[in-house]
Amino acid sequence: MKDKLEKELIDGISLVEMSSYREKVLIDLKEKIKTPSRIAKSTKIGTSHVSTALKELKEKKLVVCLNPEKKQGRLYKITTLGEKVLKYI
Repeated sequence: MKDKLEKELIDGISLVEMSSYREKVLIDLKEKIKTPSRIAKSTKIGTSHVSTALKELKEKKLVVCLNPEKKQGRLYKITTLGEKVLKYI
């Protein structure tokens, strides 16, 4: 179990380190739950780049969508794993 968590942590750190967009999105979500458009506004990153970053972060379990059934107004939150990744970057 510990090895799996370490692998997820290392994979997450690697993913975030490879992209300033993913890093900015993850840092922005540390403050509070937000929609992609709010993230785009506060990070000054285009909405399409934010959406791509969120999709990639979600695949690695660094963020979670709280209302995936919605087409608009989806809310994203950083996970515990995402917070651990931020400690290393």
